Amino acid sequence: MENSKGEYTITFARSARKELEALDSRTVERIFSRIIALSKEPRPKGCRKLKGNRELWRIRVGDYRVIYLINDRERIVDVVVIRSRGTAYR
Repeated sequence: MENSKGEYTITFARSARKELEALDSRTVERIFSRIIALSKEPRPKGCRKLKGNRELWRIRVGDYRVIYLINDRERIVDVVVIRSRGTAYR
């Protein structure tokens, strides 16, 4: 994704991209819009830092969880997991 001044670049792990592609289009649209918003604010209201890992964060999108890494130095948000709530932390 293009990086405008002051914004973070969004990248996807291959597995996260596959998980997103497997969902129905309406769900993908909701999740993708929230992911794009991370480029402006990588720590939005309601996000949570995952315990046991300094760099992993998560946002909720309905019954789905988006787990991502934030690299403030390089201004990158790397989406690593997109899964339903029940399987997101396995």
